[in-house]
Amino acid sequence: MRQIEKPSPRRLRQQTTDLRRRISAMDYVSSGTLHSRTRPCGKTNCRCATDSDAWHGPYHDWTRRKDGRLVHCAVSPEQARIIQRAIANRREIDRILARWEDETVAEILGPDRPSP
Repeated sequence: MRQIEKPSPRRLRQQTTDLRRRISAMDYVSSGTLHSRTRPCGKTNCRCATDSDAWHGPYHDWTRRKDGRLVHCAVSPEQARIIQRAIANRREIDRILARWEDETVAEILGPDRPSP
């Protein structure tokens, strides 16, 4: 039977230090979703009234929770690019925190014990 190599406490500490470094390198962080859509303008003589390929936009809407309430906000294309990066960063932080928690449990309980 092959024996599993135990990571040293020093190695585990280095791994969590690397995770913290990855988080601190991020500039923007946000939750929510970003939707981009096109739509007709409502003018009867505009081409968009009869041709959906001629709809105007894209328009960007950012939806997130603030103080327990759902907040909607129209944003510019430049703001949408930043928000998109901020949302991706937030999701990466969530993955990093889950891994960090696993590393912490391994450091406290030892790598051979499964987390409760």
